[in-house]
Amino acid sequence: MNRPLIFVTNDDSINSDGIKKLISIAQLIGDVFVVAPDSPKSGKSHAISLDSTITLDLIKKQKGLTIYTCSGMPVDCVKLGLDELVDRKPDLLLSGINHGSNAATNIIYSGTMAGALEGAMHQIPSIGFSLLDIDPNADFEPCTNYVHSIINLVLEKKELVCLNVNIPVLEEEKIKGIKMCSQSMAYWKEHFESFTDEQGKLTYQMRGTFINLEQNKDSDQWALDKDYISVVPVNFDFTDYKMLDKLKNWKL
Repeated sequence: MNRPLIFVTNDDSINSDGIKKLISIAQLIGDVFVVAPDSPKSGKSHAISLDSTITLDLIKKQKGLTIYTCSGMPVDCVKLGLDELVDRKPDLLLSGINHGSNAATNIIYSGTMAGALEGAMHQIPSIGFSLLDIDPNADFEPCTNYVHSIINLVLEKKELVCLNVNIPVLEEEKIKGIKMCSQSMAYWKEHFESFTDEQGKLTYQMRGTFINLEQNKDSDQWALDKDYISVVPVNFDFTDYKMLDKLKNWKL
C-alpha cells in the first residue's frame, strides 16, 4: 500500500525552523513533497505573481522526500507544485509551521493560511500550523506530538477540511489540550511611525496593537489565552449567509 503523499509549503521560507520541523513530522507519516518560498513571504496573504516570472530550484530528491524552492509567493508554490510538479494528487497539504500567530483576523494577512486555503481550493484536505512565537529560533519540539496527532486525524477522517491550527508557546506538559473553535472577533489597531530616510524622503513604519473584542470560550484567542491549541475550520467561501438572507428582502 502506498504511503500518503503530503505536500508541504510555508511563508517563512525553506530556511525556517518551522518548515524543517513540519517536514520531519510529515516524513514519519508519508512521502513528502515540498515547494516553499526561497525567501520570507510573511503577510502576503493570497498574493500571486501575475506580473513577474517565477524561478524554481530542486534542492533535494530522494526516496520519500522531494524539496523545491520557488521565488514566488506561498500560493505560487502551491499552484506550481500541484499543477506542474507532483505526479499524483496529494492526500494532504500542510503549511507552516509559522513563526507567529494566525489566530483571529491574522488569517486575512497570512501567507501560511493562504497556502492551506489554496490546497483546499484544489480539493485537498489542508492544515495551516502556527506557533505563537516570532523568534526565528523558536522551539517547535513541545508541539511535535500534537502536530503529528492532528495530521493523522485529518488523514484518517478523509474529510475535505481546511484547518487553522494555532499553538501556544508552552512546554508540552503545560498545553491543556486541543479546542475546536470559532474565529475570534479581533483586529489590529494600527499606527504609523514616520521618519526621514538618508535621501530626505518621509517614510512610514506600521505598528499595531492587537484588540480582542470578545471573550467567548468557543473562540480561538480565548483557547490560546487559556493554554489550549486552537483549531478553527475555515473556508475560502466569504459569503455572509446571514446577511444574504436579509438582503433578499431588500427592495433594490
